[in-house]
Amino acid sequence: MKLRLRWGSRTPDAKPDSSPQPLPPPEPEPEPPPSDTLPAIEALPPSEPGIIGKLMIEAYGASNVGCVRTNNEDYFLVAPTIGLYVVADGMGGAQAGEHASKLAVETVFELIQKLDPSVADSDTVSDALVNSFEEANRRVMDAASSDPDLEGMGTTLIAAMQSDQGVIVASVGDSRVYVFENDKLKLVTEDQTWVNEVGRRLGIEEESLKTHPMRHVLTMAIGVSEQLRVHTYELHLAPGSQVLLCSDGLHGVAPEDEIANILHSKDSLESKCEQLIASARAHGGPDNVTAVLLQAV
Repeated sequence: MKLRLRWGSRTPDAKPDSSPQPLPPPEPEPEPPPSDTLPAIEALPPSEPGIIGKLMIEAYGASNVGCVRTNNEDYFLVAPTIGLYVVADGMGGAQAGEHASKLAVETVFELIQKLDPSVADSDTVSDALVNSFEEANRRVMDAASSDPDLEGMGTTLIAAMQSDQGVIVASVGDSRVYVFENDKLKLVTEDQTWVNEVGRRLGIEEESLKTHPMRHVLTMAIGVSEQLRVHTYELHLAPGSQVLLCSDGLHGVAPEDEIANILHSKDSLESKCEQLIASARAHGGPDNVTAVLLQAV
């Protein structure tokens, strides 16, 4: 696995600050909905096997409002024809979070589908993902500045895209990518949160971090700052390996041993995604839950 870090900015002379800065605290949680049957966002376009280079991947995605929220601010994309898979977790008042996540995902899809499919080396794919994240950041900021109802909106953003050698992952925020192979669940991405980038560096104990008042604060998100830190990773998958993209409504709620047990089963990808969502809901489902699952075949 290879990690690359790139700074992006809307202004050529802007320079990165070496210390992560916390983003504004999230909006208060809304009242619980009258029922738990609100519909999940559908994958766009429909899931089906995708072949890029020598790697064949099957994929499926699902999303659920959870047990507490009244609307779903998560948004995901399964686009096997171009080998692209994306998850975003929006934030902001009213419907702003929904707008931010949808706009970010659609921007990434719009730019990536313009790539020449004959050029799919790792560096080209990585640069294309970072460029699309930077454009998503610009568009979300521009939309928020032009509409008072969208002020303060933002979103996490993770994407996995097939290259001619494997899968490239790009990440901003605290949505996560895991790899499940050899019966082990391994975290690929690094959370851009106060807990991960500040609290742990200060030596605060893990048990204290679980209840720390800054535990939900992001240090980076799409649409919040002109400067953007995008983490990229390169994965080389063996047949049977699975890649899970998910919002913190899953990884922050369902225990990792339960996630691993579900991925270990011989069930279909669709069944596994539904089981992952059910696990998060069984543990309270305090947030929207989204899972996109890939399997190398």
